[in-house]
Amino acid sequence: MNSSKKTVYRYKLQIGWSEPDQLFVAHVPELEGCIADGRTYEEAVKAIEKAIQEWIEIAKEEGWPIPNPQPIVTV
Repeated sequence: MNSSKKTVYRYKLQIGWSEPDQLFVAHVPELEGCIADGRTYEEAVKAIEKAIQEWIEIAKEEGWPIPNPQPIVTV
């Protein structure tokens, strides 16, 4: 049996439900202050993907260190 594993590099996402706001809130622990939300889980994921891109752009402009994404092995 041939097992081919693939490694991809991504930032870890933490997504939870905010009862007071009635929104899904997404956070990237490696990127301080990188937070987004959405009315649905999918909206929160799309919003955090955009927030990651914006965070990296600002970090480059400001000369901040940019943490590397973590390797994730898939099967």
